[in-house]
Amino acid sequence: MLVEVNYGSGSFSGTEFLDTITLGSGVTITNQSIGVASNSSNLTGVDGILGLGPVGLTQGTLMNSLTTTIPTVSDNLYSQGTISQDVFSVSFEPSSSQAETTGELTFGGTDGTMYTGNITYTPITATSPASTYWGINESITYGNTTILNSTAGIVDTGTTFILIATDALAKYQSATGATKDEATGYLVISSANYSALQNLDFNIGNETYTLTPNAQIWPRSLNSQIGGTSDLIYLVVNDLGTTSGQGFDFINGYAFLQRFYAVFDTTNSQFGLATTSFTNATTN
Repeated sequence: MLVEVNYGSGSFSGTEFLDTITLGSGVTITNQSIGVASNSSNLTGVDGILGLGPVGLTQGTLMNSLTTTIPTVSDNLYSQGTISQDVFSVSFEPSSSQAETTGELTFGGTDGTMYTGNITYTPITATSPASTYWGINESITYGNTTILNSTAGIVDTGTTFILIATDALAKYQSATGATKDEATGYLVISSANYSALQNLDFNIGNETYTLTPNAQIWPRSLNSQIGGTSDLIYLVVNDLGTTSGQGFDFINGYAFLQRFYAVFDTTNSQFGLATTSFTNATTN
């Protein structure tokens, strides 16, 4: 069948095939749908994408059967009895080199060696359109200033930065003293601003997950990878492009997730977070 998929940035079209795939020792999936791209845009630098979003996002991607949904690899591992829960967990570490590959993906549960303390869960939000993704409710506070009231948004491993509603970003920019870098479009701060930077708190359920000042900046050794200048300090919080109140007011991307252990639980319709040994790292 013909398949077309659009991502937040990038897309592909091609043909769907069913095949047996192996992701590691004992992790074999039969009849897994694979989209083989004949055309793509804005997907340079990768050989493929392993989609693990809610299965409803696949509806409308098969051109000959627009109402059909396509089980993800996690869904199939569960339905085929390889894992006992439709759950996957993700661990990242802050890095200062593009060559570092420190991420870990666990199917069927969690890896207790990768986090500290307890995993705390929050329900998937009921607010649309965030509810169709890995959506949660949260508020965001910078120091003692609330920059985003409790609202719905999503968690996404495929988004590099933390994106927040335009009005929330304006508050953050004002509080941090940041300016917009015209070359990249990202916020930059001076060394003096960095020294004065306060914690950025993500309030999810009854828990607060803190990004320290160092966690709010892009790794300076990797500035060239975002088209930046080596001597500038770039912030990892950027503009979502819409104002708050849309039911999709933030994306907690890789810059957030590299500081915490994340659990995506389809079985119980919930998302979990725990601190790690890298939550307060000064890698950047």
